[in-house]
Parts: sequence; C-alpha cells; structure tokens
Amino acid sequence: MRQIAIYGKGGIGKSTTTQNLTAALAEMGKKIMIVGCDPKADSTRLVLGGLAQKTVLDTLREEGDDIDLDAILKPGYGGIMCVESGGPEPGVGCAGRGIITAIGMLEQLGAYTPDLDYVFYDVLGDVVCGGFAMPMREGKAQEIYIVASGEMMALYAANNISKGIMKYATSGGVRLGGIICNSRNVDKEIDLLQAFAEELGSQLIYFVPRDNMVQRAEIHKKSVIEFDPTANQADEYRALAKAIDQNKMFVIPKPMSQERLMEFGLMDL
Repeated sequence: MRQIAIYGKGGIGKSTTTQNLTAALAEMGKKIMIVGCDPKADSTRLVLGGLAQKTVLDTLREEGDDIDLDAILKPGYGGIMCVESGGPEPGVGCAGRGIITAIGMLEQLGAYTPDLDYVFYDVLGDVVCGGFAMPMREGKAQEIYIVASGEMMALYAANNISKGIMKYATSGGVRLGGIICNSRNVDKEIDLLQAFAEELGSQLIYFVPRDNMVQRAEIHKKSVIEFDPTANQADEYRALAKAIDQNKMFVIPKPMSQERLMEFGLMDL
C-alpha cells in the first residue's frame, strides 16, 4: 500500500488534481481510498458525483464514538473509497485536529485494508500547523507530491512544504516524490517548474496543461475521465497517474532560503 499526501497552496487545484488522478488510477484497476483533509470537505465530491459526504467530525459530534465504518466511508467512481475528515465549527478549535481524529478513527475501524493499492491524503493549503503536517509527521504518508504553478506564491508555498518534508524526513520517513504543475499558463511555466524542482533536488513529475474540460466536468460533478474519457485532458490525467504509479525518485528536498527563492523568482529562464 502506497500512502500519498498531496500538498500545495490554497486554491492551486489540489483536490481537482487528486480526484482526476485517482480516477485515472482506478481506471488502471488500482484499489484506492481518498482521505479528505480539508475542513471544506470537498476532496471527494467529483468522485462521489457531487454527494455531500458526511464528515468524520460531524458524525462523531452527532453520534458519539460508537460509529460504523460505512457511516463515514463511501464508495465512488471506480470503487474509490471516500472519507472527509471535516473540521470544527467556524472560529472554534483547530482544523488540523480533524485530520488526526479522522485518521485515528479510520485505523480503529479497519479502513486500511490489505487490498488497498493507494491511500491519498488531500491536505489543506500550506503546512501551517502541526495538525496539517500530521500525514508526514507521523509517517502516515510516505510520499508527498506538491501541486504548484508558475506563480510566485505557489512556489513560495511549495518551498515551505519542502521545509516540512525535510523536518520530518527522519522521524516520519517521508519523501518528496515530485512537483505536479497544474498549469496557469504563466510565461515559461514548464521551464520555471523544472528548474524549481531541480533546485529542490526533486523532479517535475508531470505538467498538467490548462483545459476548460476540467471546469466542464466539474459543473457536471464528475472527474474528466468519467465525464469524457475520450478528451485530451483525460489522457493527461492518465499520463500523470502512470508517472506516479511508476515513480522511483523519492528524495529529502533541499528547500531554498528566502533570499534564494526571491532571486529564483526573478531569473530569466
């Protein structure tokens, strides 16, 4: 079982990328579970056809600790099992606690079955507190992929996440598997992301081009592969899935200093 966490700047397209990627892996015959680690609980909506998944924290608040696994784990497209950790009421508590509680509950209820090929953790935004770093801190995820673009704030967040990976590389055994570019059509974007990944000692594992097919599929509450399996963008996600499935390059990243990152953003590639 490979346990993978997807990180990146808020709004960069982590959830969209994760759901389209897992749909492609499911099409390849892989057995997958997605653990949504965002309080918005929107990490599995495309896989579930827009179904509002009841979160672990909401279920615990309403029903107490004595719950069945099928109350929080729902099957979606391609047999992908979906769970959302949820979060506290707005303005109260730490959302990172939801991740810790959800993963603990899944372990207790036996969700991590031997037939699983992949578990994906779709994690909120930057590594801003210990709760959100939990998948890497406690060795729940052995592989991290960072979704980024050619925009400076996306690179800033990716560099910070790399600092978190480096911090927990020894205690948690976590490694960076690569950068996934979710393109924003920035000038020289692929060159910038390749240079950025190499600077970290990693790789640009795949460049996902921008295509309105993604938005059209989302309007219909589906992944691209389910909505239009013949679309060019469906083939892009298949290629991303193949790249991750066959990936052998896992590193402890070498994040840049703030000064170097600022210099890097000004480079004429």
